[in-house]
Amino acid sequence: MTKYAHITPDDIFSNPEAKIYVEAGNSCLGALGFTEHGRPHAKRCSNYARDILAALGHDARTCELAAIAGYLHDIGNTVNRVDHAHSGAIMAFTLLTRLNMPPEEIATICSAIGHHDEKTAFPVNAVSAALILSDKSDVRRTRVRKNAIIASDIHDRVNYAVENASLKIDAENKLCVFSITIDTGICPVMEYFEIFLDRMVLCRKAADFLGLTFELIINDTRLL
Repeated sequence: MTKYAHITPDDIFSNPEAKIYVEAGNSCLGALGFTEHGRPHAKRCSNYARDILAALGHDARTCELAAIAGYLHDIGNTVNRVDHAHSGAIMAFTLLTRLNMPPEEIATICSAIGHHDEKTAFPVNAVSAALILSDKSDVRRTRVRKNAIIASDIHDRVNYAVENASLKIDAENKLCVFSITIDTGICPVMEYFEIFLDRMVLCRKAADFLGLTFELIINDTRLL
């Protein structure tokens, strides 16, 4: 019988190969003009994905798998932005197999990574749903790169306009509440919907998979 290793999120955070892939993907997206997708985004997604499942009473190991998926979900950008979820899942498979993680755990993580991008996304398991919610809710000013031209790029403008954003799980009332405060002097609320509506619909599907009702609140007004 094959003896597999117990790989923790900290093992992945400190893994040199994983670090290189996260930063290489971020560098590629920087060259293409995208917002920050490096270690800050990876760690935030990791922490939020783990916390979402923990708040809903999932077992500790499933929460750890969500944390690992959250950290690795964008490494496919090292290859190309197009289909990065799929290439990232394959890269994660190779890395985690080399680390001797159990196949069933690798399958869970790779399924989550492979289903996180809007074009082909779907919450196929609890880890996948938590990853979608953590990834799509990461809207913040610090993701805008220093050389960005806010006036001409709607993605940079929307992220820069966000003064505060929080994702909270109310397990008792079965709610997933995403609250955002936007400086409408920088970006009107309609521009947020112009680029993020598909993501919010996906968040609603992910919340539904977890048995939650998704609520979107912008500037103290409930919109979903």
